[in-house]
Amino acid sequence: MITLTVDLGERSYPIYIGENLLGDDTLLSGHVPGKNVLVVSNETVAPLYLDNTLKMFSGKHVETCILPDGEEYKNLETLNTIYNVLLSKKLDRNTTVIALGGGVIGDMAGFAAASYQRGVHLIQIPTTLLAQVDSSVGGKTAVNHPLGKNMIGAFYQPRAVIADITTLRTLPDRELSAGMAEVIKYGLIRDLPLFGWLQANMNKLMERDADALAYAIESSCRNKAEVVAADEKESGQRALLNLGHTFGHAIEAGLGYGTWLHGEAVATGMCMAARMSLQLGWISADDFVQITNMIAQARLPVNAPIELSIERFIELMSVDKKVVDGVLRLVLLKNIGHAVITNDYSREQLVGAIHNSYPA
Repeated sequence: MITLTVDLGERSYPIYIGENLLGDDTLLSGHVPGKNVLVVSNETVAPLYLDNTLKMFSGKHVETCILPDGEEYKNLETLNTIYNVLLSKKLDRNTTVIALGGGVIGDMAGFAAASYQRGVHLIQIPTTLLAQVDSSVGGKTAVNHPLGKNMIGAFYQPRAVIADITTLRTLPDRELSAGMAEVIKYGLIRDLPLFGWLQANMNKLMERDADALAYAIESSCRNKAEVVAADEKESGQRALLNLGHTFGHAIEAGLGYGTWLHGEAVATGMCMAARMSLQLGWISADDFVQITNMIAQARLPVNAPIELSIERFIELMSVDKKVVDGVLRLVLLKNIGHAVITNDYSREQLVGAIHNSYPA
């Protein structure tokens, strides 16, 4: 087992990465201070991993809340289901909420924990690659609104994160690819050696080689932990983690949540950001080809969906957390391994990047 630490002073917490971690009742010793536990999962994950997870809380009073599966359910209505269980079971302020599932469960259970009685304990147990390498670490919690993704939420750190690699064995191929988008992101924004390693090992990752997956997860979590420790509330460099996300969130909202997986939308968004970086003269044509080839090798889309017009793209992108005083800041690339946050571009350049991202 690998243990990393997200260094936030008194609120620091461990990330445990390894195989067969679920069911180990010693792993969470000290992380569950009260007697009450609520495990939040979904209809897909619960039949696979709920029983083993419950073994980790012997001696505790445990309730469960099983939600429908899918990004389309990441909303206030579904969130209220969690509150209903917390209230009807009279769970107190010393309760620990366990998020067992992918990014949607992690975000919703996390936001419920952040807001119930002004904050109860939270532990993340991510079961998808995307959640293990990204969304479970760093304390971002939220639900979607029809007008914008993740616009209602809070920063709320867990007490621990448990990434059990064995859960990836049951992950559908499409979900595995979606998670790979976030791994590639770390290489693009700040970790050139990781990008080179991914070029050499993408086939192993897609074949679910355990050692390769462990390295990718550890590297991603290490990158995420370093960024979060330096900028917890995204007032500066943490925004670099949003490479491709402004374009990607527009795709998700424009097509309808759940039509494209989050990682698929981010993958295309990274290609669009790379194209704009190319047009600005910041990266070379060879860099652009390397980026799009890697994303394609991970079996992810590289072209913008033709269902969204340029005007609709720009309209949706204007409802984004990176809009400050009416100006949209984008995360773009100066080089592979070096991202920047900028508003140093024209509307014509943005329109051109979107236009050239549609399939030929």
